[in-house]
Amino acid sequence: MRRIFNPDSPYKTKARYAAWLWTLLLFIGCLTPGKQIPHVSIPFIDKWTHFVMFGVFSFLWLCARPERTPRRLTALFFSSVFVGALTEVLQGTITSLGRSMELMDGVADAVGGAIGIGLFCGLAAIFNR
Repeated sequence: MRRIFNPDSPYKTKARYAAWLWTLLLFIGCLTPGKQIPHVSIPFIDKWTHFVMFGVFSFLWLCARPERTPRRLTALFFSSVFVGALTEVLQGTITSLGRSMELMDGVADAVGGAIGIGLFCGLAAIFNR
């Protein structure tokens, strides 16, 4: 398992497929019409969902390209913020979705992306001792 955190990981190709698939699923989930999303009475479930989706997003993209340079980590964080902002703008502009653009969803996306990066780096440090 520890090899997945190394730049010479033999799992990079599989991780790349997983990351692309997750990105596609993330867009599908964020752009699903509001009527088709079941109502759940858990407080802030929407924010938690965004947080987890973007945490997994950044984690998988780091598995696909496990370089932990400051430049790479910063680029991935801003990619996560960009994708989150893009999904929010699309939710706000495609009126047929019945969804709205929410700033706090974007914040949850950014925090989730940062936590995914931190989790990857933390696990890499633990496994590479």
